[in-house]
Amino acid sequence: MTGERQSDPSFFSLAFGEGRFDHGDVVFVPIPPGITTDAKTWAETLFSREAIPAAVQALFGVRMLFASLMGLRPAPAGVFDVRDAHGDEALVSFDDDHLDFRCAVGVDAATRIVRVTTVVRLHGWRGRVYFAPVSLLHPLILQSMLRRTRRVLAGRR
Repeated sequence: MTGERQSDPSFFSLAFGEGRFDHGDVVFVPIPPGITTDAKTWAETLFSREAIPAAVQALFGVRMLFASLMGLRPAPAGVFDVRDAHGDEALVSFDDDHLDFRCAVGVDAATRIVRVTTVVRLHGWRGRVYFAPVSLLHPLILQSMLRRTRRVLAGRR
């Protein structure tokens, strides 16, 4: 590499919260031309009914059944609502007895990339048992939801 380096790369996300977490992942997808680069719009659409594939909705149902068998409360309405938006990132978060999660949807308008950062803090054995299968499927489910979100947003041009 020639020339002087202007600055070191850095990465910050609203998802990091207090810093300590038990699981984290980051998924990236490119934004096609003509689609919004508004992070809040991406976050709201990502968790909308129209952007969640039928197979993922079925998995959500299985998750709710599994959670009830473990004695966990069902997720309340609005669990995936945007709680905060700052700069190029929108935050979806929820704290429960068995886990706390943060999902930050960031949009880099210059490179036309969407970045979804998920951080989970587990509480007790219920959180660990509940999240074990979820952690294996989470990146695949998120990729599927992001592909659908791109199609939904492309239709809104």
